[in-house]
Amino acid sequence: MKDLTPKRSSLDPIEIASRDEIGSLQVTRLKWSLRHAYENVPFYRDSFDAAGVHPDDLHTLSDLARFPYTVKNDLRANYPFGMFAVPREQIARIHASSGTTGQPTVVGYTRNDLENWGAVVARSLRAAGLRPGDLLHNAYGYGLFTGGLGIHLGADALGLTTVPISGGMTPRQVRLIEDFKPTAITVTPSYALSILDEYAAQGLDPRASSLDVGIFGAEPWTNAMRMEIEQAFDMHAVDIYGLSEVMGPGVANECVESKDGLHIWEDHFFPEIINPETGAVVADGEQGELVFTSLTKEAFPIIRYRTRDLTRLLPGTARSMRRMEKVTGRSDDMIILRGVNVFPTQIEEALMSTTGLAPHFQIELTRPDRMDQMRILCEAADNSIGASDRDASAKALSVAIKQSIGISVFVEVGRVGAVARSEGKAVRILDKRPKSK
Repeated sequence: MKDLTPKRSSLDPIEIASRDEIGSLQVTRLKWSLRHAYENVPFYRDSFDAAGVHPDDLHTLSDLARFPYTVKNDLRANYPFGMFAVPREQIARIHASSGTTGQPTVVGYTRNDLENWGAVVARSLRAAGLRPGDLLHNAYGYGLFTGGLGIHLGADALGLTTVPISGGMTPRQVRLIEDFKPTAITVTPSYALSILDEYAAQGLDPRASSLDVGIFGAEPWTNAMRMEIEQAFDMHAVDIYGLSEVMGPGVANECVESKDGLHIWEDHFFPEIINPETGAVVADGEQGELVFTSLTKEAFPIIRYRTRDLTRLLPGTARSMRRMEKVTGRSDDMIILRGVNVFPTQIEEALMSTTGLAPHFQIELTRPDRMDQMRILCEAADNSIGASDRDASAKALSVAIKQSIGISVFVEVGRVGAVARSEGKAVRILDKRPKSK
């Protein structure tokens, strides 16, 4: 793999500023953001007043812990534009969630917000090793989802040549990678595996492709999957993080030279880690739920937003800004099976260490009697693997899960293609348990 370390002279000065400089800027911007939200969003005025706090109460960064949290249901309750802090006429862009799990959450951006968003995504792409003039194959979805258009903003800001292919039509994805010869691809890690399968179907060698780096996000993925992708494509694989409520992609990114966690762009987003059960702030280095407060957003300020993503904060390395560890799961997609907490990433880690299995899987939850049961549906690495070997792999995976997590599961290993492919975020959990009445 190529050395893609960016030149230090190309970095924004704040990326390598002292912690004192970063902290001072954060206090100034936090004061502005709290006041902006309080004065212009009725929800925040009511929330702050109910908690007995005022923007003037913030003097140091630790004072933020006095302010109330914002959760997704607050955004849904104010659908569509109740969380906007500027008149609708000043909104330059609107994005929204799919609404598949309830009322959609709607976010807005002023022109200044779009400029800042482009800047932090450009910073992320540069951290991943891209340079002006590089060709980017952008396979994130375009539309109301922030992924495709957010990456595109940053690519324009950095001076890249962008192929806005979006998701889907996997054979065409491979064709254009082979014909256009992009330097980088932005895509969900699960869909990258589908592209890898298509390379095999077309009899092409992905290691011979032009790709030097893949920038993967929108869902948790493990370091084991990183190694799988890097080996398969002979390219760097780095993590990007973001969510629509906070901005979109580009809130944090791994640096290609270190790949040791995602540097949070703390001049725009202030992170905290809390105990997801008590809500108390925990110290850097302790695992918990990630919380963000925006520092510069005009249209849609967000104060202490509970992301439900589980991680921990670590000191900066390649940049001065703190890192977040790769997200290990979510506090709201955690499976409790017979009293044991289970995350899909734990299943993935066990699967990736089991010989003869491809990295595709789904978790099916059922309750045939009084006890919940888990079935792991996965597939063989290739169709030359016979039924007896698939059965052996199923037993090995079942044993690995029992040893690492402490639960008994049923494992079914099918032939190649047995697991439904995703063209975006992978659907990892099929909950077929009867709903409580």
